[in-house]
Amino acid sequence: MSIDQAAFGVLGPVTAERAGRPLALKGPRHRAVLARLIVARRRVVPVARLVADLWTEPPPSAVGAVRTFVGDLRRALEPDRPPRTPARLLVTEGPGYALRAEAEAVDAWRFERAVGAAGQQEPVRAGQLLTEALELWRGPAYAEFADEEWCGGERARLAELRLRAVEQRAEALLAADRAAEAVPDLDAHLIGHPWR
Repeated sequence: MSIDQAAFGVLGPVTAERAGRPLALKGPRHRAVLARLIVARRRVVPVARLVADLWTEPPPSAVGAVRTFVGDLRRALEPDRPPRTPARLLVTEGPGYALRAEAEAVDAWRFERAVGAAGQQEPVRAGQLLTEALELWRGPAYAEFADEEWCGGERARLAELRLRAVEQRAEALLAADRAAEAVPDLDAHLIGHPWR
């Protein structure tokens, strides 16, 4: 990922930044549109689906509001894009929108790849990868959208993957004869998740 491209955080509250500086995402519905597009993993989300996900009872102006949110997000995500040129990141495609973020641009996607890669490494390297992956977490995934159906499945999937990563990290540390490092995390893990 190049330094001038936007980076997105969903392992905690939803954030966007460029070169380490936060981007202005305006209000909660702007962040909701961005989060919904990240959940879609580069696939198109129809405008009608966005409207249904953002409002329990959509107002008559809902479609126009979604278009306004997308326009605002585009200006924040691609501030140097010349007027009336096609967006490269938050694109219009068919009946909706897609976020064409690179794989490295979203913390959840980097987390998943690191956890997958750790399974193919020797214990010391696996422990390092898992430690780095777990450090990406700033709180529950999609934190401010905990009550939204459209991200419930993704939140649960990421939470389960995080629990497995904690356990895999402990296994890697034990295999590398570093039990003293594994015990505190396992104690906290056991208190929080006694059924595991």
